[in-house]
Amino acid sequence: MPEKQANFTLMGGRVKIVRGHYNPTSDAVWLAASVHGNPETILDVGIGTGGAGLCALVHNPSMQLTGIDISPQMLTDCAHNAGLNNRNIELINTDILTWRTPRTFDLVITNPPYFRGTPARHNAHHNIDLGQWVRKCAARVRPRGYFCIIIDAAVCSTVIAEINSHFGDIEIFPLYGAKRTAERVIIRARAGTHGGTVIHSGFAMNYNPVLRDGLTIDAALARLGCND
Repeated sequence: MPEKQANFTLMGGRVKIVRGHYNPTSDAVWLAASVHGNPETILDVGIGTGGAGLCALVHNPSMQLTGIDISPQMLTDCAHNAGLNNRNIELINTDILTWRTPRTFDLVITNPPYFRGTPARHNAHHNIDLGQWVRKCAARVRPRGYFCIIIDAAVCSTVIAEINSHFGDIEIFPLYGAKRTAERVIIRARAGTHGGTVIHSGFAMNYNPVLRDGLTIDAALARLGCND
């Protein structure tokens, strides 16, 4: 069989990734597409090899991106990918669950390690307390800033319950698989507001205007006439 190429791309070639210990999936593209407005500072919690953060920078090139991860190997790979894409990322080897810092950000994004079982060889988190993860992320969002998360639909109730304690103007975007049941859920919320919750009709997981053409979720909704 032919060997796989050393690099692959996301967002129709807009982001280049080196094949390595962890290869970002469409989840990273969807999370980046949830970015709302024009935040100046963004924190990617559990940045891994940089997929979501680098895709977010395609949407907002002027953002100052900070990424944290407990895995030195992940951060090494992320730095390589940042260089491959000519992006500057502040990378911090720390654990969101124990990070002591006064810093807050306009936007915090995360694709948490919600899976169960044997730890990965790159020493990333596993078997985490999702409620605690969300609480720690919430503490890093500045007042009226945004929090965006993508999560497996099977565990989204835990995340939604915790988000409801810290944020308002909550928006929920289901992502549907072949069986027309949600496989992933994106949740976007705003700190310090008290607006209600909106559940959008959602998208197919393989919706190319986002995955290939680089639309944000807001732009995709507008194209579909869902924001009228």
